[in-house]
Order: sequence, then structure tokens, then C-alpha cells
Amino acid sequence: MPSVPHRRICRRRLLTGAAAVAIGGLLRPGASRADSTDSSQIAARTLNFIRQCARDDGGYAPSPDTSYPGNSDTGLSDLAAVTYAAVLAATMGWALPHPEKSVAFVQMHQQKDGRFVNLAGKMNPNDPLAVLYNTTQAVVALHALESEPKIDPAPALREFFHDGAYRKLPWYTTSFFPLFYAALHRPFPAEQKDALAAYLTSAQKEDGYIQDHVAATFHAAHFFRLIGKPTPRSSEMVDRTLHDQTKPGGWDIKDPDWDVHACFDALFILRQLGGGEPRVREAVRRAGQWAGQCQNDDGGFGHYPGKHSDMDALYFNFGSLIQAGIVPIPRPDRPDAHMLGWGHAMQPGRIYVREN
Repeated sequence: MPSVPHRRICRRRLLTGAAAVAIGGLLRPGASRADSTDSSQIAARTLNFIRQCARDDGGYAPSPDTSYPGNSDTGLSDLAAVTYAAVLAATMGWALPHPEKSVAFVQMHQQKDGRFVNLAGKMNPNDPLAVLYNTTQAVVALHALESEPKIDPAPALREFFHDGAYRKLPWYTTSFFPLFYAALHRPFPAEQKDALAAYLTSAQKEDGYIQDHVAATFHAAHFFRLIGKPTPRSSEMVDRTLHDQTKPGGWDIKDPDWDVHACFDALFILRQLGGGEPRVREAVRRAGQWAGQCQNDDGGFGHYPGKHSDMDALYFNFGSLIQAGIVPIPRPDRPDAHMLGWGHAMQPGRIYVREN
């Protein structure tokens, strides 16, 4: 997600993968615990980890390990973990401990001008990127918790379209805007939508990619899916994504901090735009296996196999298992699937928001 030290650190590097079947009852060398379990066990262990992260104030820690500061989103904002707990609970039909406290926790981060700020984490709450990140995540969390902001937050995002301020944001922020309005249950203002669509299209290379990175490209695909329009150069985008998949099944080909959500991003592109052709299905299968290898014995997920369990990593890798079809969701047809985080529950081909 957002990067404080440098703009390029993107929200995701995803490690894909899920549960590979053990042959002869024996796990292969180096296999993770997720490799030997079925989808219900993966989900149960994931939920148990999430509940262990719940705090008395309604927030969520990055990990039950109190000495662990968090990584990526959870290290940057204290709104990240509660948002990811809420959207996965809504997706899976899970009961979280004291959801009313979580609503109050999120709402106490709102300022009088409508924006939300992080009260803990490395982000400077007054930085434009922090304003966009925290306000979007808070609105998404409140929707998932069946609540809403107390003060209208829309003016905070409107500011980004004064004098083209949105152009100073990292490329991986483009789909925050339609997600924000969707979760707020409001139409995406046409002038904002048109400005971002033109900006994205102008930055695309011949292979469909933006910034030569899957994360920025994912947000472009996510943006166009959220506004209900075809993604420009989608077939070229799919080809490049398939080409970049590593032998283990993930997309971690750049600096680790830049690629933490890459598998999730790539899976979204392939699942939403790939049309289900055989080579796409095979890539999705391998990605699912990779993501499953990121689940640890404590039920949480690391950003990469063998790394510390983290609520940010849990969302993106469990979300990868959902996208890969390894973990089924109880209501795949829910009309608000596009409002639950970064698109893990969106069904390919479905138009969630009609053009205004």
C-alpha cells in the first residue's frame, strides 16, 4: 500500500498460493502447513488468527506478537488491520469480537473536516497519501461493519482534483477513488472519473502495464472494473502478467518492499481480464499454491513463505486463495463485493457500478 519512505513502494506484492495436496500422506520438503489442509481448515485457522489480533478497544494488532510492529499497510496505519479483519469477515460470514467497538474505533479516527487519520503507524497523517489511504480504508471498514462515517468525508477526496493534485500521488492510488465512493454508496463524480481514466490511459505502455509494475497495473484494472468500463489493453496486460510469473508461482520479481502484494494484484488481472483460457487457469492454480505456502502454523500469513504473520499479509494472501478458487465464499453473488477491499470477491464479467 502506501509508501512513506519512497513513493514507489506499492501496496502489494502478493505471493500467491494455496493448499497443495500431499502425496501419499506426506508433505513435500519445505511444504507449509496450508499444503495439507482443506479450504475449511484454512479458513478456520485464518479466522482464529484474526481473533487473536483483536484488541479491547476494537482495533486490531498486526499480529498477536506484541513486539511485532507490522509491515506494509499495518506498519503504516492503525486503520489497516481493522479494515482487513472487517472486509474478510463480511466476505466469509465470520463473526468478529465486539464489532460495535470496531465501529467506534474507526469513527474516532475521523476529523472535523471529514478526513480520517491514522493515530498510530509510520504515516504522517497530514500527508496527502495518508489522507487518501486512511479515508478510503475507513469508509470501506465502516461499510463492512454495516456502519458509516459520522461526518461526510467526500470533501477530503475532492481536494485531490484541485489543480490536478491527484497527479502527485503514487500510481497505485488510482483505484482508491472509485472504491471510496462505492463504499460510501455515492456515484463517482464524472469529472473525477474522467480525469483519472484519461490519466491512466496516457500512462499505459504497449504491454498494458503502468510504471513497469504489477501493482500500479492492478490498480488500473481495478479502477476500470469499478467504474464498469473495459480495461484498455487488457489482453496485452494479461500477456505481460503471465510472462512475469515466477517458477514458484508468485510475482515477486522486484524489491521485496515493492512487491509485497504482487501475487494478489496479478491474480486480479488474470481472473478479471483473462477470460478463463487454459494458460490463465494454470497460472491461477500455481498462484494459489504459492499463496497457500505463506500460511504459517499460527494460522496467519506472511508476505512471503516463512515470513512473520501479519494482518496485511493475511488479507492479501487469503484474498489470493479466494481469487484462485481454493477458498470458496458463501455469497459470491453479493452486490457489494466491489466494496469489500481490493476486489478479492468481485466476480469476473459482472458490472457492479453503472456509468453515471
